[in-house]
Amino acid sequence: MDTTPMMMKNVVLEVVTCGSIPLETSFQRIPRCVYASTELHEYKGWVGKSAHPRHRCFSWGCRHSEKYVGDFYISDFQTGLRALVKAGYGAKVAPFVKPTTIVDITSNKELSPNFLRCLADRSLSSDDRVMRLKEGYIKEGRTVSVMGVVRRQDNVLMIVPPAEPISTGCQWARCLLPSSNLRRRSHIGCRV
Repeated sequence: MDTTPMMMKNVVLEVVTCGSIPLETSFQRIPRCVYASTELHEYKGWVGKSAHPRHRCFSWGCRHSEKYVGDFYISDFQTGLRALVKAGYGAKVAPFVKPTTIVDITSNKELSPNFLRCLADRSLSSDDRVMRLKEGYIKEGRTVSVMGVVRRQDNVLMIVPPAEPISTGCQWARCLLPSSNLRRRSHIGCRV
């Protein structure tokens, strides 16, 4: 069993396939994702409730945020190589996926049953607030860039986060980067 690191690897634009546990987005219910995030933002004018204690007037504040990532495979169709990317189960990674706005709510009359279910599942209330729901995801079949250390264990090629943080100097649209100082939580609260 060889578990020694082989080299730092930047695998660019490789096709993603799900590992043993595929994910599903919270609001749109998009299946077979390797990464899924949901953010609920609230707008505060002169009056109204704050999303968090330091929420300023005339700005959007993050009320709830959750991010999930699981182990997945990347495949290079030119060479035929397939590698397991260890991104779930406590691995420290920093995903760079820009979420898109799914729903803008300006009054309680616009609340769909699906949106109300999403709020209820997280024990959140609507309370006549101006809200914006954003989701980000990487679906199976998409291409991603991954940086990490290449290892071989029991004839399985793996890309794992390095022991030390690395600086990349840039951000990609869909990228999972290793980060040794990022605490992994299933629910990450936004603080501005």
